[in-house]
Amino acid sequence: MATHLLFESATGLALFSSEFAEEIGKSVKSVQDSVDDVSKFGKMVKLVSFVPFQDAAHALEVANDVSEGVVHEFLHGLLELNLAKKAGVTLGVEERGLASSIKATLGIDCDASDRTLEVLRGIRLHQEKLLAGLESGDTKRSQLGLGHAYSRAKVKFNVNRSDNMIIQAIALLDQLDKDVNTFAMRVREWYGWHFPELVRIVPDNYQYAKVARLVGDKAQLSEDLLDDLTELLDNNDVLARNILDASRASMGTDISEVDHLNIRNFAERVIALYDYRKSLQTYLSDKMGVVAPNLAALIGDTVGARLISHAGSLTNLSKYPASTVQILGAEKALFRALKTKGNTPKYGLIYHSTFIGRAGAKNKGRISRFLANKSSIAARIDCFSDAPSTKFGEVLRQQVEERLSFYESGSNPTKNSDAMAKALEAFKAEQAESGGDKMDVDADEALQAPTEERKEKSAKKDKKRKSLAAAADDDEAEEEASPKKSKKSKKAGEGDELSKEEKKRLKAEKKAAKEAKKAAKA
Repeated sequence: MATHLLFESATGLALFSSEFAEEIGKSVKSVQDSVDDVSKFGKMVKLVSFVPFQDAAHALEVANDVSEGVVHEFLHGLLELNLAKKAGVTLGVEERGLASSIKATLGIDCDASDRTLEVLRGIRLHQEKLLAGLESGDTKRSQLGLGHAYSRAKVKFNVNRSDNMIIQAIALLDQLDKDVNTFAMRVREWYGWHFPELVRIVPDNYQYAKVARLVGDKAQLSEDLLDDLTELLDNNDVLARNILDASRASMGTDISEVDHLNIRNFAERVIALYDYRKSLQTYLSDKMGVVAPNLAALIGDTVGARLISHAGSLTNLSKYPASTVQILGAEKALFRALKTKGNTPKYGLIYHSTFIGRAGAKNKGRISRFLANKSSIAARIDCFSDAPSTKFGEVLRQQVEERLSFYESGSNPTKNSDAMAKALEAFKAEQAESGGDKMDVDADEALQAPTEERKEKSAKKDKKRKSLAAAADDDEAEEEASPKKSKKSKKAGEGDELSKEEKKRLKAEKKAAKEAKKAAKA
């Protein structure tokens, strides 16, 4: 049972002594019944020390340390002043992580049992009456202010705040693609009643909307608009001339000026959506260049953003193994295959990468597995590196290119250790040119250590192979020099000797058995 209780409030830190009567402290139920009554609960605890916070910033600092299980200097001074020199002290604490930190730092035994939590609940319920110097309403105001500050700090220092921008941008981009296609088809159907031949001449939706806005009434289309049409169609004179000829022999119906006005306004909205989609794509590329540059350099901005969005954050994506990244986005097909005992999917969202499309039909599964492996490495580098750079992503992309050529022509790809060493050298050169902070020596050694260890292991393996090969050659030479018949004769002789000894032993046992029978009869 706890002899003292630590209470963390929004106004300060308080230390109570527990004065349980034996009949009250026997069970949690009795403590729960006595918590609601102030007169009973006031006899169970007694205030030892209460130290208020200096200001709101100080309260936020202590609250952050308490939530993370760290003993703050403010808390350390309170406990050391009141409990460090006492023997047989057990401190009741609400946070288990903080309890272990107090035990490790000050050597004070801590208790976080249900009975202790119920008593702390009672202190929180009656804190305005138990703590000295507090008036009615002070606790609510301090809790409200500290709660807002704590929430703002958590949102401000959220490591996924940039990932959230990417997730929202890619979601809006996918929605815009659907909406723009739907609206473009609506423009084609609406303007097709007046000029149906334009659909075959201009297949692109964006150019079709711009031409429909410019032409309007086909009867008014003349040679004067040929230059403007040519500019809209990327300086294609043939298409502009075809549109002019088709307008003169068109089979479409005539529509009123009000209809033309509505079609023109709707076409302008579709064009504006197309332009906004381009600006949003640029924004997404810029964000990916800051948050996940290596992943974007390897697999592309759109596919990389979709992977981050599906995983929830870049941190979650970096924690996934390569096998999960490979089928990320194909969960339904995976569980259906597991249920029906069919073939599991080979790829999910990474199917939209250009590498999968360029691979042959029999190599799509292999290149998707290799690409997922490199994507997982790129995501981890982006998540845990301090300085953003695309050098690792470019090297990983080159490795995937070499693997594609290996599947097609059989050319040997670069070793992974050599590729990473090359990327590391390029990264150091980039940091030196930009004048940024260089990597620590420990980090360099950590990155170079695997390569050196592999070299040492490979050298040891080569030595072992050479020694084994030499020993095998010596054995073969000895076997060739010695006659085979002598070996066979020796083995036969050994077999004969063994068989003779066994026969002698069996005869001796039989003789002993007969003599024992004769003695028994006599």
